[in-house]
Amino acid sequence: MASRSSNTLVVPQASQALDQLKYEVAQELGIQIPQDGYYGNMATRDTGAIGGHITRRLVQIAEQAMAGNQR
Repeated sequence: MASRSSNTLVVPQASQALDQLKYEVAQELGIQIPQDGYYGNMATRDTGAIGGHITRRLVQIAEQAMAGNQR
């Protein structure tokens, strides 16, 4: 099934890393991601929790990178 997302990655190679991050976060939260890639049967609360934690983690990574460049 093709993705219908209108989001485009600035660095296309980041897709695999973001996908891996999604599975890591879901595992940490105890949420099972469907193997077929269809999220329609998942609760909105679960998908939102995954997205929120991914965003927090990406902001944290960026802050650490910026702090490292300040030194």
